[in-house]
Amino acid sequence: MEVKLKNSVLSSLAQLLETNREKIMEANKADMHTFPNMDDSIKDRLRVDEKKIDGMIRSLEEVASQPDPEGKTLYEFVREDRLHVVNQTVPFGTILIIYESRPDVTIEAAATAFKAGNRILLRGGKEARQTNLLLTALWQQALAEQNANPDYIRYLDLSREEIQHLIRENSHGVDLIIPRGGEGLIRFVQENASVPVIVSGRGNNFLYVDNNSDFAMAIRLVLNGKKRISVCNAIDKVLLHKNIDKLEEKLSDLVTHLTEKGIEVWGNKEIAALCNRIKEENDATTLCEEYLAPKLYLSLVDGIEEAIDMINCYSGGHTAVIITHDATKAVEFMQQVDCAAVYHNASSRFTDGGQLGVGAEIAISTQKLHFRGPLGAQELVTNKWFVYGNGQIRE
Repeated sequence: MEVKLKNSVLSSLAQLLETNREKIMEANKADMHTFPNMDDSIKDRLRVDEKKIDGMIRSLEEVASQPDPEGKTLYEFVREDRLHVVNQTVPFGTILIIYESRPDVTIEAAATAFKAGNRILLRGGKEARQTNLLLTALWQQALAEQNANPDYIRYLDLSREEIQHLIRENSHGVDLIIPRGGEGLIRFVQENASVPVIVSGRGNNFLYVDNNSDFAMAIRLVLNGKKRISVCNAIDKVLLHKNIDKLEEKLSDLVTHLTEKGIEVWGNKEIAALCNRIKEENDATTLCEEYLAPKLYLSLVDGIEEAIDMINCYSGGHTAVIITHDATKAVEFMQQVDCAAVYHNASSRFTDGGQLGVGAEIAISTQKLHFRGPLGAQELVTNKWFVYGNGQIRE
């Protein structure tokens, strides 16, 4: 599809979102009322308000303004026999996106894949069904307005059993699957898919506070990292160097700030002994858990080496932060921590396609193959060799 046509479809969709705000929010309210007993993190992901619609529109405008990912020349040369060799970017083909709770994925993730020239099959969670069906209908209307093939965006209103069959048998000719949701969903897709899978991994992000650091800054970044509990770039674990000056006083200050925000503070026996407002939890399995809740776990470490080892052992490989004045330690941490995004003296909340300059993202990949971190339109292509000759043969 020509880039002009793709951008026209995205612009049309942005206008349709603007003119259908009330209908979108009404459909979303119906979804919210259908499942009243959801926990707070799911409600936060499911809810569509004016601000979320603004975000969808902004994402469409950003994606439309980006360079076309298709047809970029990655490598080119002409051999001595005049054989012309070109390696260019091409779409994957058909991408299946399976996701839970977040209707904005229907717009933002699909737009990202669409800009890269892919056809998209969408399958959201049952809790967002009415919102997703309406948003997909707006996609179809935008495609029709620009005389584009409506098959580029399709919603699979299938049962759980039907979608599991599709994954196992690839009955819809899918070239790539991107599951966005809980570990159960991701594990099922990885174990049963017969096509490549890009994993949008869990968060469970760690922040390490060095003994040579600005503790006021650390508190500010921890609080910002916990500002939204439902996002994958939230902070769940904070590691504190044992030799921080006036540790008990600073720890008490941190706990005060967190509890004032309604965040439960947990820690093992060692750190709980320093502050009686920390709830004691000695089961190490909590270090592996992504909370998606107003909960934070604190732990003491001997230094940067132990912090790095803990993060590499227990985190989700998503995001890690170091707070320190020591640039050498920061480099060591950022090089050795095995996460998709690493930060020195900055909030984990920047691990987001829009914040890191790639626009709307389809996922934040915690894998090492293909691309890692926020996947925008420029990353949702593969490559292909085009070789032009005039009867050349290999001797």
